[in-house]
Amino acid sequence: MDLHVKVLRKKQEAEGIASFELGRADGKPLPAFSAGSHIDVHVPGGLVRQYSLCNDTSNSSVYRIAVLRDAASRGGSVAMHDKVHEGDEITISEPRNHFTLVHAVRTILFAGGIGITPLLSMAQRLAAVGADFELHYCNRSRPRTAFFDEIAASPFADKVHYHFDDGPQEQKLQLAHVIPPVDAQTHIYTCGPAGFIQHVTGWAKGYGWPSAQVHVEYFAAAVVDTSEDKAFDVQIASSGKRYTVGAKETVIQVLAANGIDVLTSCEQGVCGTCITRVLEGECDHRDMYFTDDEKAKNDQFTPCCSRAKSALLVLDL
Repeated sequence: MDLHVKVLRKKQEAEGIASFELGRADGKPLPAFSAGSHIDVHVPGGLVRQYSLCNDTSNSSVYRIAVLRDAASRGGSVAMHDKVHEGDEITISEPRNHFTLVHAVRTILFAGGIGITPLLSMAQRLAAVGADFELHYCNRSRPRTAFFDEIAASPFADKVHYHFDDGPQEQKLQLAHVIPPVDAQTHIYTCGPAGFIQHVTGWAKGYGWPSAQVHVEYFAAAVVDTSEDKAFDVQIASSGKRYTVGAKETVIQVLAANGIDVLTSCEQGVCGTCITRVLEGECDHRDMYFTDDEKAKNDQFTPCCSRAKSALLVLDL
């Protein structure tokens, strides 16, 4: 269900980063959310983008998001910075959580740049329940570090370690000293640019950490080489109708052209909104949502970006 909210506050949090506090104009509570949740934001210009909630989960009067202005993006971040102002009313979705904080004896959080947003909410929650955790916050420089002063004044300030690209060598992130040997009682979470996430997960995997204990959230999909893409067919199980997906088309586009609507949001295989069950065929997974184990099951895929390795996919539609 969509929610109509008012921008109660817009604040410059760091170089190139603005936060937005959203609330009901009448001051009534918003739906509750859990740490790691995100919302869809209907951005001026007809775009829909996903942003993580970065405020304390105990505060249901507002949702806070933070947006990095990225001139190389598809337009959402620029529109948020330039066209959304205090007092404006915008439409958002209710919170959804695909990056759930699970109970663990110990938790290690790795934030890369704007990836701090869901992890800040997690840190607030972990601190509130007295959990054992540490947060490693990596960024290019101090001026580009959002929520620095807020974190410094928080009750968990001593659990946060900063790593700046332009800082002394001794303060830079050394994963060999931070990621411990595999421990069934510890969980790792990371969010940020794809390269940063792959750096952290690569080290964890090298140490033998199981994927079930390493949790990730991507903000954008990795670049995929599509030069050798070929056409394939999809069949709708309920009707038996069969459609061809061309080399330059997505499954979502072909379905929509034939009157079959599948709910989508990010269109990059990041958010999981369009997940569709696959009854037959072999998927060519190109999303950043499913784990390797989930992809291996071959029973669902993201039709916004993923394709087929087989000549036919039968979809549970």
